[in-house]
Amino acid sequence: MIFELPDARPAVRRARRRHLLLAGATCLGMASTPRLARSQEQPQMAATPTPGPIPTPQDRPYPGTITLRIDATDLDRHIFTAHETIPVSGAGDHVLLFPKWLPGDHSPTGELDKFASLVIRANGQDIAWVRDPVDVYAFHVPVPPSATALELDYQYLSPVASNEGRVAMTSTMLSLQWNNILLYPAGYFTRGITMDASMTLPAGWQFGSGLDVASTAGAVTRFKPVGLNTLVDNPVLAGRNFLREDLAPGAAVPVHLDVAADAPADLAVTPAELGFHRNLVTQAGLLFGSHHYDHYDFLLSLSDELGGIGLEHHRSSENGTGPGYFTDWDRFVAERDLLPHEYTHSWNGKFRRPADLWQPNFNTPEGDTLLWVYEGQTQYWGKVLAARSGLWTRQNGLDEMALMAATYSNGIGRSWRDLEDTTNDPIIAQRRPIPYRSWQRSEDYYDEGALVWLDVDTRLRSLSGGKKSMDDFAHGFFGMNNGSFVTKTYAFADIVSALNAVEPYDWAKFLNTRLYATGPQAPLDGITRGGYRLVFTETESPFQKSAQGLRQFTDLLFSLGVALKGDGTVRAVIWGSPAFKAGIIVGTQIVAVNGVAFDVDTLKQTLKAKAPLDILMKADQHYRSVTVDYQGGLRYPHLERIAGTPAYLDDILAPRR
Repeated sequence: MIFELPDARPAVRRARRRHLLLAGATCLGMASTPRLARSQEQPQMAATPTPGPIPTPQDRPYPGTITLRIDATDLDRHIFTAHETIPVSGAGDHVLLFPKWLPGDHSPTGELDKFASLVIRANGQDIAWVRDPVDVYAFHVPVPPSATALELDYQYLSPVASNEGRVAMTSTMLSLQWNNILLYPAGYFTRGITMDASMTLPAGWQFGSGLDVASTAGAVTRFKPVGLNTLVDNPVLAGRNFLREDLAPGAAVPVHLDVAADAPADLAVTPAELGFHRNLVTQAGLLFGSHHYDHYDFLLSLSDELGGIGLEHHRSSENGTGPGYFTDWDRFVAERDLLPHEYTHSWNGKFRRPADLWQPNFNTPEGDTLLWVYEGQTQYWGKVLAARSGLWTRQNGLDEMALMAATYSNGIGRSWRDLEDTTNDPIIAQRRPIPYRSWQRSEDYYDEGALVWLDVDTRLRSLSGGKKSMDDFAHGFFGMNNGSFVTKTYAFADIVSALNAVEPYDWAKFLNTRLYATGPQAPLDGITRGGYRLVFTETESPFQKSAQGLRQFTDLLFSLGVALKGDGTVRAVIWGSPAFKAGIIVGTQIVAVNGVAFDVDTLKQTLKAKAPLDILMKADQHYRSVTVDYQGGLRYPHLERIAGTPAYLDDILAPRR
């Protein structure tokens, strides 16, 4: 993507203690109080006991089953309340952990700041827990000798406004992510910790989840006990207005679409729209030749209130978009690769996972070096499957590839920073807004990574005379161990070996060149080898119009070099563009163009006429005029067919039979 919405999470500032109080008291009392002896001036402070070390996770079963009871009925206050019972044996320091490194986030994003009101008891008595002074996600609990279990009560204070994080509860729906509302014992692999979880929902609500239900009593649902890793990997979407559709009728392995919406009318899915989603399941099965779940649930929220999301899980995915996903079908075309992307992750990311992204628990740091496979190839397959299923037309797929190609066609940030280094961005920036994304780069392993895999696909086809492709790679690499849930890790050498098994070539050199090279040359070989070239015209594609409408901006990135909100506020600036050279930056507002009050359509007409641009800008309370040296007209990206060449791109986007 060219830019992203800011994740407006306020920075946490930590005050340091200083000796101001002592100094102030000394000054106030100096005139009337005799000077104290040094031993009295600086009294010896009692040493605070240092908590013990945090146990390293071991692959062993935790003794006993942990019960977790969630009350999710406080809709007005957005509060999830929990009671947890953790069996213990033996006295002494027991360490409980709050999940920090969450699968799919690729960074330490655990919402500890929203974890509150922790009370721990044993034998009916309160226990004074102590937070670890170094790792604040760890809680030390001094367990008394006679205790057999710890009783925990606490809350997850989910955001009540978007500037606090993703809103997870509204008056009509909620998103329950177990990792936000549990503590677990240190010293164990999460797969060795058995969890007995239940939830209480508002009366009359329905829900979807990859978890299996053990029992239902009124508003309380108890799930079958599972390992902690499985529990966290299976969130719940619940709502008052709910729809469940079968996407694989008659199949031995069920797949369902579970939809929660702000209003009942938003659930009106047409037979054709349902058919496209069923095609997605069919096309994914043909591509991968396997499944690694016993049932799968697309959890889809359609809301202006619940925070949007796209997060993968093994037996489900969390997907969130606007209310018109079904009822305003054409307008939402740019969002319709969301489900294919997250579904692909069941194979690429959950079943097959980079070795440094697999960790024994949720508090061991992950490594992101292979995100260009985990996310980049998933980005590629998500777009391909959107077209093959009919969620996109072939032209939609071509238009999206044109946008990706145009984004990287000028190099910009590639001139100093390689693609592989962007895999560090989830940890470096954690998706906070940055001033010059085109220059700084931000998680380019997604879209530039997808272009790399398009390059691989078309090269496989070229080398084999059209007989082999990335479909063969997917079938071999992800199709193994059909039906197995057990994650199988891989390294760079495994990717190279799998590609060579499809078609021998120096794939190590090929990939390393694209991962570590810097310079202006964008990875567009897959486009041209696929039978198309990138061109620019004065007309936007319907796909690009959809993207602008849904994200509420006007895209002039490939001409003037800016993206604008409706009131003229600058949302993004391309480094080195005419706007950048004139000193236009993110956050400033275009007030007038050539002496006329700002209007998007008028600005477009001025650009189209290639007229001079005198722009009045406002930044805070300051105004200034700038002259933009640009007469290149409007420029929007498209792919143009190269006559006489194989149309590999057309074949890539065509449905399989």
